[in-house]
Amino acid sequence: MYQRTGFYSTLERILPAAEEQDIVPLMDSAALVHVIDDDPSMRRAVAALLRSVGIESATYETCSAFLAAELPDQPSCLLLDVRLPGMSGLDFQGQLEALGIRLPVIMMTAHGDVPMTVRAMKAGAMDFLPKPFRDQDLLDAVAAALELDGRRRKTDGELATLSRRYEGLSSREKQVMQLITAGRLNKQAAYDLGLSEITVKLYRAAAMKKMEARTLADLVKMAERLKIGEAVV
Repeated sequence: MYQRTGFYSTLERILPAAEEQDIVPLMDSAALVHVIDDDPSMRRAVAALLRSVGIESATYETCSAFLAAELPDQPSCLLLDVRLPGMSGLDFQGQLEALGIRLPVIMMTAHGDVPMTVRAMKAGAMDFLPKPFRDQDLLDAVAAALELDGRRRKTDGELATLSRRYEGLSSREKQVMQLITAGRLNKQAAYDLGLSEITVKLYRAAAMKKMEARTLADLVKMAERLKIGEAVV
């Protein structure tokens, strides 16, 4: 039997009582938590708890049901039970990368042991929650996971913007950017490309403007993020 306190008591209280447990409201109402658990009472309880702090959730009985759903483009995480019909949560976790799913994962189980926990954490799980767990423990884990996914999405967006700017450069501007950010002086780049130093300076200025780099240091950092090496000419 599960304890009637902590998380499972959520089923018996309509969550204004969250205030009585000092549950800290979380962030971004645009965030979404995907919950995969074959226990309908658990799915309802998790959804109610998350809703009480302003977080949306989508619940699924199986991993296949989750895969069949369309995943919205918003900060998200995956709350995944270990024991599921069909593919287990641990097996599914191991396939997420190959499936192109990059969501932070929080594992949960009522039947955990040390080897299971180690396997989940080595596979990249952010947290491993034994059932029954405290409401705040779940909320803390979800908050950390959503923050991580938000940072990843921000980083991915910035990199995509840099890539678009770089692709907007002419071939000469790319060559000059590659050489200059690799440490070549203007006159050295000019020699490598068979151009005058003044022409190289013009291409460099154009590249910096299109990349929206205020300084050479900014341009170097952008090249590092884009993994741009020295041009082969």
